Amino acid sequence: MSLTNKQNKYLRGLSHDLKPVVMVGNNGVTEGVLNELETCLAHHELIKVRISGVDRDERQKMAENLCKKSSSELVNTIGHIAVLYRRAKQPVIKLPG
Repeated sequence: MSLTNKQNKYLRGLSHDLKPVVMVGNNGVTEGVLNELETCLAHHELIKVRISGVDRDERQKMAENLCKKSSSELVNTIGHIAVLYRRAKQPVIKLPG
């Protein structure tokens, strides 16, 4: 599922007040991080992930890798924070058309 510009903008607005719930440390994307990511996406749909300890290009690659492995969409990245969205089985967030 690819997000439209309107949906992406809507999700960025919703994510503004969120706190990061998943942290990626110096060890990178580990099995524990992926398990926590799955749990959080299933429960929240829209989450922030803090990626620490690497340069800008590596953070972007890690964010894209997290999206690929969790079947989620990358909404936004700002600094060390990536915003991910994955529609739940029982959606809470109603996306604009």
